[in-house]
Amino acid sequence: MKWNNKFNYPKSLRSIENGMRKYLFNDEKLPSVTTILQATKSEEDKAALENWKLRVGYKAANKIKTEASNRGTSMHSYIENFLRGRVNESFFDSNEQYKNMAKEIIDKGIKGKLEEIYGMETTLYYPEKYAGTADLIGVYQGRECCVDFKQSNKLKKVEYIQDYFLQLGAYTLAHNFVYKTNITLGIILLCTVDNLYQEFKIEGPELESYQNLFLGRVKKFYEINNLS
Repeated sequence: MKWNNKFNYPKSLRSIENGMRKYLFNDEKLPSVTTILQATKSEEDKAALENWKLRVGYKAANKIKTEASNRGTSMHSYIENFLRGRVNESFFDSNEQYKNMAKEIIDKGIKGKLEEIYGMETTLYYPEKYAGTADLIGVYQGRECCVDFKQSNKLKKVEYIQDYFLQLGAYTLAHNFVYKTNITLGIILLCTVDNLYQEFKIEGPELESYQNLFLGRVKKFYEINNLS
């Protein structure tokens, strides 16, 4: 794989306002993709999350959430360092969980498939609507695409990762709008804590449907927050 600085991705500052993450671009403050998705969850999804917290206990739920977040951050960091050539495969020698998870994604989802990298931890924005950070933009098996790396406590069914697809819809839509590209492929590379690998792809009309669904969530977000 090779790095290709094809696009000039912006740098931005982030802030938290009233519990919402925002990206600062000059004088513009844009809500993050994840903030929009969290704020516009269906009542059914909210109830399911609350029932899970009640079932496992709030203290345990917070612990699980924190551990997953830390593990995900570490896993992302190692994948990025590997792709930037900052480490060699000797780092896999240790048996730390997040490194083993990173190895699964690198071996099964990246090697021989990822051909070019345009950017990692790439800030993307749709003017006057939203902003977010995509894990990777590049060329995957001959096609320009957006790739997100995910970790999980257990294997995922498609119906349980709709927010992941909405994120890909948001990122590809923003990239296509700002950079006049035609990215029609989004990929999720996921590994569980038991080192089970999963790969999900959305493309063409299916990706377009998630782009439109996300725009609907954006509209709802601005309405419920009385934003113009």
